[in-house]
Amino acid sequence: MRLYFVTICTEKRHPVFAKEPVGKWMVAWLIRLAARHGFAVHAYCVMPDHVHLLLEGLNEGCDLARFVSAFKQHTGFAYQQKVGRRLWQTVYYDHVLRKTEEMNRVAWYIWMNPVRKGLCSAPQEHPFSGSLTLDWKQRGAPSDLWSPPWKSNASKSKPVTP
Repeated sequence: MRLYFVTICTEKRHPVFAKEPVGKWMVAWLIRLAARHGFAVHAYCVMPDHVHLLLEGLNEGCDLARFVSAFKQHTGFAYQQKVGRRLWQTVYYDHVLRKTEEMNRVAWYIWMNPVRKGLCSAPQEHPFSGSLTLDWKQRGAPSDLWSPPWKSNASKSKPVTP
C-alpha cells in the first residue's frame, strides 16, 4: 500500500483551529472519515491554519483524492453552515513517500510542527497531534528530520548572496 504526506490549508490561512473545540471537532472528523475510506492515520497535526497527515491506504481500492475530497466536503459543509464562510483552500498538497523507512521521519516532521511554530515546547503537548496506529509519545525523534520536497526544492533554488 502507499504512504502519503498531505497538507490541507484553511481558506486565506485563517487560524480556524486555534480554538480548542474546533481543533477537537476536526480530529473527530478525521478519525471518522479515515476509517470510512480505509486509510490508516500514522500521524496527524491540526495547526491553527492547516492540517498535516501521514496516511496509508489499507487496501487496493483506497483513493487519496476521494478521501481528501470527502474530508474537505464534509468538514467544509458543516463549517459553512455554522460560521458562514469557506473552511478550505481549493487545492491541497500531497506527496507519495517512496520508501516506507521514511515513515518515522515524516511522522516526526508532522508532530514537530507545533514546536517549530512556537505553539508548545514538546510535540506531546500539542492537543491536536497524534497517531491512530502508533504509540508516538513513547518514540524518540530521529536525528535527521524529514523536510517536504517543496521546502527542499525552494532552498535549492534560492540565489545565494555573497
